[in-house]
Amino acid sequence: MKLDFRKTKKLRIFTVEDDSDFAFLIHTTLNREKDIVVVGHASNEEDAFRKLPDLKPDLVLMDLNLSSSPSDGISAGRRVRLETDARLVILSGYEDASIVVDACKQTFASGYLFKSQFEILPDALRRMASGPTPQLALIRSLILSDLSSAEQTV
Repeated sequence: MKLDFRKTKKLRIFTVEDDSDFAFLIHTTLNREKDIVVVGHASNEEDAFRKLPDLKPDLVLMDLNLSSSPSDGISAGRRVRLETDARLVILSGYEDASIVVDACKQTFASGYLFKSQFEILPDALRRMASGPTPQLALIRSLILSDLSSAEQTV
């Protein structure tokens, strides 16, 4: 599904980030963009799912490490994809390939950005919201590679 936010509205972003300083930086940076608005923020999964149903964002920007383990962000990210219409973009300090691949496969993410890539965040979010990206094709391929040949025919 292609989100054509540029013609009709601003790209609506909801963030899930437990580091308040980094969340402030994200919000300040994104709210400077004319076509992007941060509609809400949560620091954990429980808080996110109290707010998400009413805010209906286009994209959820999710940190993997919401406490002491990337499993918190994976669990919350999976819920975003299963319980909302929003696309999920993971933003994390984890740059280990196995963590990235595992997180993308388990959450059905539309994309993954490293916190070290912060300067490209607005443009990357626009691309991910506008339609399929090479990164999304790779994530889908990774998910399908785990299926048996019988499962792939269904």
